[in-house]
Amino acid sequence: MGETSTNSTFQIRLPFFLALALAAGILIGSSSFRGSTQGAQATAKGYLKFRDILSYVDRDYVDSVNIEDLSDFAISSMLEKLDPHTTYIPAAEMDMARSYLEGDYEGIGVEFNIFRDTIHVIAPLSGGPAAAVGLQAGDKIIKVDGQNIAGVGITTHNIFEKLRGPKGTKVNLTVIRKNKKSPMNFVVARHRIPTVSVDVSYMVDDLTGYIKVNRFAANTYDEFKAALIKLKKEGMQRLVLDLRGNPGGYMDKATKMADEFISGNKKIVYTNGKGTKYDSETYARVKGEFEEGLLVVLIDEGSASASEILAGALQDNDRALIVGRRSFGKGLVQMPISLNDGSELRLTISRYYTPSGRSIQKPYANGAEDYELDISKRYERGEYFHPDSIHFVDSLKYKTNNGRIVYGGGGIMPDVFVARDTALVTNYLNQLNAKNLVREFALNYYRDHEKELKKMDFRQFRASFTITDQMLQQLVQEATALKINYKAQEFSRSKGLLKNSIKAYIARNTFGPEGSFPILHDQDEEFQQALKQLKQAEMQHRQFALLLQKK
Repeated sequence: MGETSTNSTFQIRLPFFLALALAAGILIGSSSFRGSTQGAQATAKGYLKFRDILSYVDRDYVDSVNIEDLSDFAISSMLEKLDPHTTYIPAAEMDMARSYLEGDYEGIGVEFNIFRDTIHVIAPLSGGPAAAVGLQAGDKIIKVDGQNIAGVGITTHNIFEKLRGPKGTKVNLTVIRKNKKSPMNFVVARHRIPTVSVDVSYMVDDLTGYIKVNRFAANTYDEFKAALIKLKKEGMQRLVLDLRGNPGGYMDKATKMADEFISGNKKIVYTNGKGTKYDSETYARVKGEFEEGLLVVLIDEGSASASEILAGALQDNDRALIVGRRSFGKGLVQMPISLNDGSELRLTISRYYTPSGRSIQKPYANGAEDYELDISKRYERGEYFHPDSIHFVDSLKYKTNNGRIVYGGGGIMPDVFVARDTALVTNYLNQLNAKNLVREFALNYYRDHEKELKKMDFRQFRASFTITDQMLQQLVQEATALKINYKAQEFSRSKGLLKNSIKAYIARNTFGPEGSFPILHDQDEEFQQALKQLKQAEMQHRQFALLLQKK
């Protein structure tokens, strides 16, 4: 995705929608196009018709037109008639599309936030070129190569275009730093920056590990395997694997991860396409790192494609308890096909099925708009709050290896449903987050108190550091200055969540992801339910083992 961004709720969701459209469920590799013999004649007629129309438009249309843009539009419109995930990517957009799935990118290496129409550095990535030249948390980037970028409506996409570039090329940054009277200039040589798809891995307690995977990219399996081995060395006997909001990616990374949990040669997934060319079956084949320990997988409506392959395989093989809400429902597999001009066709070539035979793909016969509105319709139906609002038909009933009933036809339904917790989320809190004020407030606090914060270890910070009412009043004043009207009742409702968020962001600046996630999890109902299920499962497991010994 280029430089790491931390923005408003809507901006944060952009990678999710981009990934669903461009990346989820991709097979590695591409193929040259060969039409079927039966359709060759129809294909030739269609090609000639399109060529003739394009030629007439180019030669005789009353106004000048961009023929390349017109062709791209025609291709994209044509593909919309097929399915929601067959996609054409113009050559100009390929770098952005590839960066989501590649293991790294070329840039300066900063995590940033857009606040008051200005780029604020959250943190230079450790070991990256921005850190090497001395950029610091809290710096405001106001110019790139002499061009003003503050107060001009800069977008995340614009920033990616300006800060990313070929390895070795240089970019000039003009920066404002607190307590410095005049702007500072930095020349940063772009370099290869590793992207991270495992957000964090840490021990929740002496026995329980937690791993958060945000996508299935080129390096995901290696990152996951390293995290799994690290936690095992720290004593992990049970694991919470978090796939919430993970829109998918490379299918083989998900199956390799499943193989770490599933023993023997059990089936993980199979695909079925036109004829047999793209039919496949994938089985567990290696001795995994965690085939015995208790496992809970967290999913939600943002978990799609490769996430659903992994969750479905673990559920059908009765290997894990799935906790959360119904997943997205994306069961179509795309193959990337490179075209002569550098553009790419990502063509749906098969459907994937879980081991029990479930197709997880949700319906799309009513068109693209209806498909895109499915997530919001779930909210309107009350599905996020009541599991009985989800209706599965008997014809889509399947059984796991141990005989449990599961359903196909639209996503993975969790074994344990957890309603979305909206009691503490108010419009006032949403406005604070939309303006990036909470994150910015925490960054400023960290910058002003860095020395005293660094004197504490994480356990001390977690136990003793508190967000005071004075700090909250300062935040309210800053919000008012941004024309966010204070609403006492909403503020009171969101106060606990707001304090938790500020503390987590300060911990993120001080200790990294391993500091923020444990604090966020204190008020994460889905995570807390996962821990509860693990403990109950362990008790049942022990009781069953004792019963077997008596017999």
